Amino acid sequence: MHSDILKYNEKQETGEKGICDVLVEVIDRGLPGAESKVWHGHPVWFLDGNPIVGYSKQKPGIRLMFWSGADFGEPELSVVGKKFKDASIFFNDVSSINESDLRRWLKKAREIQWDYKNIVRNRGRLERLK
Repeated sequence: MHSDILKYNEKQETGEKGICDVLVEVIDRGLPGAESKVWHGHPVWFLDGNPIVGYSKQKPGIRLMFWSGADFGEPELSVVGKKFKDASIFFNDVSSINESDLRRWLKKAREIQWDYKNIVRNRGRLERLK
């Protein structure tokens, strides 16, 4: 685990810290070789410089977000906007994390990617990578 992510998790309240600890463990195993760091204030994993998955503390709970999750075809993941391809789920308790779902989503995150790394160069237009 990246030291900045460890620090991020340590700052969370007990229940939220437990959620974050499970998420980082499953994500690290599910995305071997991915770069992880605290980016824009929260933990994010990247493949070839492209953001794939991250989590953050928000009012409704710990939000797990997949940058290209809208195309995963997973009803548990909520898609809010139309411009970007992100989808997310909120957790309020460690017991609500279904690790088999999370592993499946991570597999899809590797297979289904939109090019967020070059979104500025592409003038806000997303292009499909995989």
